[in-house]
Amino acid sequence: MSTFALLFYIFTGALSLSYMVFGKKQGNAIAFVSGLVLGVIPYFGLEMWQMVLLAVVFMGLPFVLKI
Repeated sequence: MSTFALLFYIFTGALSLSYMVFGKKQGNAIAFVSGLVLGVIPYFGLEMWQMVLLAVVFMGLPFVLKI
């Protein structure tokens, strides 16, 4: 496992938890679902570039779709 992969997993895990807590407290379903998806992305077993691409999409989703 490379250093980049390890840091990526730690970063997405921390961001996942913060998005889920924020989404639950604020009643924001998009942030909660984004956090949930960010938490399970590493378990899909995709290539690293695919995981990074999905993570960037779901990191930005709550800012683009403000409801």
